[in-house]
This record gives sequence, C-alpha cells and structure tokens, in this order.
Amino acid sequence: MMQVAMQVSTPFGGKALPGQDELPSDDAEPMETGFHDAQDALLKDTLLDAWSERTDFFVAGNMFVYFSERQIRSNDFRGPDVFVVTDVERKGRKSWVAWEEGGKLPDVVIEVTSDTTASVDRGEKMQIYAGVWRCPAYFIFDPETHRLEGYRLDATARRYEAIEPDARGDYPVSPLGLKLGVRRTQYRDYDEPFARWLDADGQPLPTAQERLIEERARAEQERARAEQERARADELQRRLDALEHGR
Repeated sequence: MMQVAMQVSTPFGGKALPGQDELPSDDAEPMETGFHDAQDALLKDTLLDAWSERTDFFVAGNMFVYFSERQIRSNDFRGPDVFVVTDVERKGRKSWVAWEEGGKLPDVVIEVTSDTTASVDRGEKMQIYAGVWRCPAYFIFDPETHRLEGYRLDATARRYEAIEPDARGDYPVSPLGLKLGVRRTQYRDYDEPFARWLDADGQPLPTAQERLIEERARAEQERARAEQERARADELQRRLDALEHGR
C-alpha cells in the first residue's frame, strides 16, 4: 500500500533522489480485467488525440508516480489508473517522478475501481491524493455498476468534497476545462458504458473509430448534397432547353 509522503526534496541517504532511469517503472502485474485496460486506454488516447496540437500536458495510464523518499524505501510504486498533469512538457516518460518535474504532481486522477480495490480507492489512495498530492480533481468509476463519482479538493482542509453531477450525470473537470461522464461506447471488444472525456456540450472526445465514422458520414452527406445540386442543375437545364425548343 502507498505510504504518506515526505517532502519531495528530501535527500535520499544524503544523495540526490533517484530519477526515472533508476526507479522501477513496471510492477509486472497485469491489469485487473481486459475492460480496465480498455478503459484506461480510451481515456488516455482520446485526450491525446483531442489535444494533439498542445504541448503543455501529460496523460498516462497505470504508470508509477514517485513523490517521496519514504515511498521509495517502502517499495510502494503502484500509480493511479489514469492521471493528467497540466502545464508540463509533453514528452515520453518511464514514470512520473515529482522531483524531476519541479515537484509537480497530477491535477486529475481517475481510478477504475473493483471489489478488491474499492476500499483503497476510497480510503488510503483518496487520503494521499488529497492530503499529500493535493490533486484538485479525483474520480472513481465502477465498471460493474457504471457509477461515476466526482470529488474536488478542499485545499484548506486537504480533503475531498463530493461534486454533484449535472442533469446528465456528468461532472466538471475544472483543471482540464472538460467534463467526465459515462457513455455507451463500442471500443476494442466491448460495447458497454465507459467513462469518457466530454466537451462543453456533453459530447465525448471521439475515438479514432468514432472520428472515422463521423468523417465517412460527413463525406456521404456531401456526396448526397452534390448529387442533389447536380439533379437541380439538370432539371433547370431541361426546362431551359424545353423553353428554347418551344419558341
């Protein structure tokens, strides 16, 4: 289990804290279910695609987050299912190492919970994300019940307060200027409710497949419109020809 952290600047045995090249980046444990893996990938990939022109954020799924010397000493390296950090350089990383990022820690965390992790997700992890990381936004999604919970940080008390969803059951994700909600989605081998990033109108940030379907539908609409224009032009020409021949 994760331990409450010391300050990220704490020296490691009198030496500089190790970086991502020295620290483990994989616990060699598989995702809890195939759906968990798909859910993490969906959130990560749709944000990367939607923000393809931005260079000031980092999003990862099931990646270790290092934040203290005590955490390293306790060999506790498991990270959130999905997290987003803003105002940082967009580049590849083996792990998120706070002392290599100026002390910066995630702005948004999402946990895909289960019967075996629910107590930790709502207990120890929630306390660390609020009290140590001071993560502004925390969400828990249960794929069995399709229930999504949202929390915002009370910075003074260093604890989370539940957010009330809107009429559609969606939650604001203030650090990202987006929403988070549950939408039935065809993704990989699944056709069921997923947690999705949403725009201001409540529309999901599209997957590559959804974008392709949308582009094909738009192309079909353009083709149909062009055929209608040609038909109207042909009919107009026919009438003009008929008038010309009738003189």
